[in-house]
Amino acid sequence: MVVRSRLTDAELDRLFRALADATRRDIVAHLFADEPASVSTLASRYDMSFAAVQKHVAVLEEAGLVTKHTQGRERIVRANPERLAQARGLLMQLEQLWMSRFSQLDAILAEPRPPKE
Repeated sequence: MVVRSRLTDAELDRLFRALADATRRDIVAHLFADEPASVSTLASRYDMSFAAVQKHVAVLEEAGLVTKHTQGRERIVRANPERLAQARGLLMQLEQLWMSRFSQLDAILAEPRPPKE
């Protein structure tokens, strides 16, 4: 079984690097659970500077996990479910690959062994 993705290696690296940080995962989870939010609203949820949250959002945007648009004076951040679905699809393929390998190993271990002399 070959694991295939419509994303390039560089895109996958950015995606999983973005998800490797707990704050960024929390931002993504918040945006998926609630409506889009301004960067200011997101920043108020964390004990860090506005600039730090902006940087986290920029990493998520570069990875394609969120999009930003201007609404008046605010930058509104919205989750991108398509990108998360792509990550999920790749992880499911990897899981199937490993489950197949474990099944093969189980079959080998279940084969009768010749008696020792």
